[in-house]
This record gives sequence, C-alpha cells and structure tokens, in this order.
Amino acid sequence: MIYHSTRDHSCRLSGPEAILQGLAPDGGLMIFETLPAFDVKEALKLDPIRLQAALLSAFFPEIPEMEALVSKAYLPKFDTPEITPTVPVGPFTVLELFHGPTYAFKDIALCILPYLMRESLRLTGKDASSRLHILTATSGDTGKAAMAGFANVPGILLTVFYPHGGVAPMQRLQMVTQQGENLSASAIIGDFDDAQSGVKKLFMDQRFGEKLGERGIHLSSANSINIGRLIPQIMYYFKAYQDLLSRGHIHMGDEVNFCVPTGNFGDILAGYLAKLLGLPVGRLLVASNQNNVLTDFFHTGIYDRRRELVKTTSPSMDILISSNLERLLYLLSESCGETAAYMKQLQEEGFYRVSDQLKEKLDESFWSGFTTDEEAASAIGEVYQSHQYLLDPHTAAGWHAAKVYQKEHPEDARPMVVLSTASVFKFPKVVLEAASAKTADPVTASSDPFEQLDQLSAFSSLSVPANLALIRSLPELHPAVIEPSEMKAFVMERS
Repeated sequence: MIYHSTRDHSCRLSGPEAILQGLAPDGGLMIFETLPAFDVKEALKLDPIRLQAALLSAFFPEIPEMEALVSKAYLPKFDTPEITPTVPVGPFTVLELFHGPTYAFKDIALCILPYLMRESLRLTGKDASSRLHILTATSGDTGKAAMAGFANVPGILLTVFYPHGGVAPMQRLQMVTQQGENLSASAIIGDFDDAQSGVKKLFMDQRFGEKLGERGIHLSSANSINIGRLIPQIMYYFKAYQDLLSRGHIHMGDEVNFCVPTGNFGDILAGYLAKLLGLPVGRLLVASNQNNVLTDFFHTGIYDRRRELVKTTSPSMDILISSNLERLLYLLSESCGETAAYMKQLQEEGFYRVSDQLKEKLDESFWSGFTTDEEAASAIGEVYQSHQYLLDPHTAAGWHAAKVYQKEHPEDARPMVVLSTASVFKFPKVVLEAASAKTADPVTASSDPFEQLDQLSAFSSLSVPANLALIRSLPELHPAVIEPSEMKAFVMERS
C-alpha cells in the first residue's frame, strides 16, 4: 500500500514508513494513493476487535497479525467489550467514544498507535538502531491519551505541548500527573494553534532534524496529521451502523447521518473515509463551537483563520487551523497542486477560497453549524431533564447542531448519530451547573476540581471514573510553561 503527500505525488512511502514519518517532508499530510477494497457487508458482521483489525489491515496490509495487536491494545484498557457502544437518547443515537483509559475519543486511535509504530519500526529495520521522538500538540484530550498510550514504550520518546490556560482543569491534571520515564509535557504561552504550528515548524526544520539524527532519533507525531492516528477512527462509524442494524432501526443500505463535534477535523474525516469505503453514510454534520471557522468555511467556501480565538467551555474545539481539512481538500480535488496552493495561501495570507467545483462537492456530503456556550449549557440541561442522560460540552455542541439541522431540513428523515467525544467527568463544573440549572435545586460547583467530581457523582449517581479519581493522590510531574520559541530547546533537552 502506497501513501503520498497531499501536496506532491512524488513523495511516496509505504504504510509503515508513512506511520513513522508523521508529517510529510514537504509539510503536507500522507494520504493513500488508492483507496483499498473493503467488503462492508462482511465487516458489519464482525465484533469490534475483528472489525478494527479488518479496517487496519486494509490500509496497512504490510503489518501482520493485526487482530492480535488490536486485542492487546483495547481489551485490557476499555471498560466495555463493545469499545464504542451506542445509546438511544430521545430522537438521536449517541455514539459513546469515552470508554477508554483517558475517557476521550482519542483513545480509540492512541491505544493502537504505539503497536502500529513498533511494528513499523521493526518492518523498516529501524527498531534496533533508532528511536522515535513523538511530538504532539493538544487542545486537551490528545495529550493525555498519547501519554497513556506511549508511557514506557521502548525506543519511543513523547513530548506533549498544550495551551497554557486553554484546557479544562481536569484535562491539565491528567497530563501533568502522567507517569512514564519517556514522557514530557509543557504548557505553551499561546493557544492550540501556536502549539500545533510550533510542532509543524520543528518537523520542517531540516537542521534540527539532522541534529536529532546524529543521536539516532527521528521525529514523528501522534496527532491526527499522522495517518496511523487517523485510520483507526474509521471503526466507530462502522460500529454505530452495526448497532442500528442489530436494533432494527435501519435495514442494510439505509443511509445514516452523523453529527461530529470537531476542531482539527480528523474525527469527521474518518467518517468521510468510511463513506468512501462504502458504508451508507448520509450527511456528515460538522459541529463547531464559537470558534466557527469550519462553519463559515462550509457555508461560504472561504477558510479564514484571521480572527481571535475564543476560549469556550468546549476547549478541545478551540482551534482555528484544522489540519485534517487538507486531506479532505485533496480527496475532493484529486489535485496535489490545488491542495498545495490552498495551504500556501493559508500560511501566507491567512485564508483561501476553494473552487466552485470543490464547494459543490463539499455541499453533497457535509453541513455545518456552531454552538455557543449558552446553547451548549442549555442542551446539557434539556437532555438531562428530558432523558436523564448527561452530555459533556463538546457532545452538547453536536446535539445542538443536530437539532438545528433537523429544523432546517425536516425532509431529511435519516437516523442521526451524535458522536459523544468525552466523559462528562472531564468537565465536571460545566456539566454539573448546566444539568442542574433546570432542576428544583441548582448546584453551584466548587472551585476545587476534585470536589467537582464528587458533586457531579452525587448529582448524577454515576461513579467517578477510576483513573480520574486516582489523580487526587498523584504528584504533578510536568510543571513546565514555555514560550513557543522555546519548543525546540525543550525537545532537544529531552532527546
């Protein structure tokens, strides 16, 4: 299986090489040269482990014994054998992606990525002579999931950068208390886009790469710019469709809509890849928060990051540069030159406008809407009052967007799946106050994040997830706060 850069067909790598490379040498993202053949009907008969193994084997056929790798990655770490269960909630089906070790959807990819990387090192002959230093920017969830997945993995170092004051308190605590001799993390004075841009600059810094190479170290990424991080996310779209079939909510071939809260666009791009493989996906709804750069793009065809970033109650979507959108532009345009031109204009001028032909293709599969903090809080309260189900603020943005879509498109009767991307216990203050606001006894959350966990547990009768409860007794191991200009030195000191 061959992969090439979204900006240059001549930049070609095998699957294992693409996984290790992370970002393409020219700054583009690796994408498959040819979509693999895949038997959707047969795949929908498989349990989650075998389903994931089948999908990964289709995209990375060079990696052997995939089912064994997936079993090792998931079964000890997820609290349900379903991995990504679905729950009917009122008019929608909620796809729960928070049953992994860090209680966020990133676990589905980041539990298996270390295994894919270790096998890729072996297959490329680098496992004995080289080490990987994985650089990751996070808006909240990727960092912890990567740290948990790669902790103490031989031959791999991991450094995480996150925006100072730009993640939820519990998200920060999850990262700074993570143990592992090969791990490091630092807050960046700036926003997620500063962290992400800083990581990309390090990948593109040839002299920096040469200095690391002299030490036998090569850079890679655990962000969804890495194709090995993106492909595993396709699985849960198949799993959701499978669940609707088994409940008799649909018949084979019926289309299903998916509403996805997203900032960096990998989560919803995986749904589009599922559609390309043949899964009957209807409309993909892009749900944004007040950083609605994606909403504006899908409405107008103009991507414009020239705006102030707003800090919201859904921090994992506080993003203005959606990296994975580049892969979608390539898949729709089928042109490296056109894609490269858009990315060049974005870097130099801060915006780009897609062609009319490409905009028409976007409209065929996508719709987008955004949700304010107030609307998200209202959705949390309404869903809890009506259905006794708790939404985290990101899922609430998806729920609200799905309701808006249904109001605007009453003719579309296709079932709607809303992706739930994180546990409510990662955002206890927001969830507690929003859910209780419409009750007879509204609750004011404590200023202490651990007391907030207890309050939410008492209010909802749900148990605090074990790994979050454990954080109370753990020391903070990663206190660094640096300027973006200091990222290179930070990585070099830890390589």
